Amino acid sequence: MQILYTIGYEGTDIERFVATLKAVGIQRLADVRAVLHSRKRGFSKKSLAAHLEAEGIEYLTFQPLGDPKPGRDAARAGQQDVFRAIYTTHLNSEGAQSSLKELTAVAEQQPTCLLCFERDPVNCHRSIIAEELKSCGFEVLNLFGDAPERYVRNAHRLPSYSPRQGTATA
Repeated sequence: MQILYTIGYEGTDIERFVATLKAVGIQRLADVRAVLHSRKRGFSKKSLAAHLEAEGIEYLTFQPLGDPKPGRDAARAGQQDVFRAIYTTHLNSEGAQSSLKELTAVAEQQPTCLLCFERDPVNCHRSIIAEELKSCGFEVLNLFGDAPERYVRNAHRLPSYSPRQGTATA
């Protein structure tokens, strides 16, 4: 089964975040933020990459898939319809489509998790990206990085990842 995971780092720290990824068996983190810097310790690009590398998790950036500033502003203001319209328009741009194809190819190879800030995937553009990948045959599983023990406790209930065999990517 092709699984795409998503996670946000709002409300957690780097240690619990990484422990969650490891508990689920994530091998690759795909950062889909437009701004790769964070005021939250451990989550800026270089620091995050170093933490993940030390744990054997590959870190990739897909900045063209990030939510543009007007979309982020609309989301912060609670204007979900405006946010979704802005991001959907952005996702249809040439740069975002190219990056989406690259992300799809990467996610077909090994367990991959989309990263952004928001804890709740419903309020984050990563859910729109995940919906696009559902049309490519992925099942989506949203993770919460603040309680890794829930995934350790329920490891037997987590779906297992099966890489796609013989799929040509565009």
